[in-house]
Amino acid sequence: MPQLQFSANLTWLFTELPEISQRMYAAAAAGFRAVEAAWPYEEDLQELKRAREATGVELVLINTPPGNLRAGDLGLGAVPGREQEFRQGLERAIEYAQGLQCKRIHLMAGRVPLGSNRAEVAQEMESIFIQNLQYAADLLSKKGITGLIEPINTRITDPAYFLDSPHHAVAILERVGKPNLKLQMDVFHWQIMDGNLTQNIIRYFPHIGHVQIAQVPERNEPDTPGELNYSYLWDVLERQHYQGFVGCEYRPLGGTTAGLGWLRQYWTRREAQED
Repeated sequence: MPQLQFSANLTWLFTELPEISQRMYAAAAAGFRAVEAAWPYEEDLQELKRAREATGVELVLINTPPGNLRAGDLGLGAVPGREQEFRQGLERAIEYAQGLQCKRIHLMAGRVPLGSNRAEVAQEMESIFIQNLQYAADLLSKKGITGLIEPINTRITDPAYFLDSPHHAVAILERVGKPNLKLQMDVFHWQIMDGNLTQNIIRYFPHIGHVQIAQVPERNEPDTPGELNYSYLWDVLERQHYQGFVGCEYRPLGGTTAGLGWLRQYWTRREAQED
């Protein structure tokens, strides 16, 4: 079975360094061959490009711009009245993705508007999300880019986020019906919202285009105390012949490099099995 490919999420890892471009060098020095980042837009595109080329790492994922974080935005894909802003943000994401040779963009759904009742606006938000996803998929297909949607748990992380379960996400993907739209499986969120990880991974595997990991519930390294047995989950993904990337989107307990023992252990174990 092929080894899993891990990417360092530079929004969460190597934050000892202030710039994403600097974190690329740190990730490469730690052995990562791939990286991802939520929102690289505050950094100069040319500087990021130079860092990517100098380190040789592959940038595998970025998010669409969140909107106005200070005003409570976290993506605009499903937010009523913000369709034009979503399209403008998508254009910005495509600019960075093309400049950095990134082939995946997470199309963030966003939050239920402040003061709204989730049940009352759910149908409208789903309709808007589907329309925006159809528009995005057509545009991204011309660029050779895959769009991703990610459920985010509403029990711990973000009570207002619109898309909160893998079941809902897959239902939306099936309604949109675009081959270049996939599911972003963050194991942390899936465990909190639904559990049943083995069966959900197998059931939805044809839709999965990217994986992210963290221990539950503290969102630290996968080998820290918590609910999940990642050695088992690596085996599940390998048995499914997962060929994509596993994004390390967790909060290091201490220094990032000091907390990578779990990854070195994985590499050592798989290399021994191949010998």
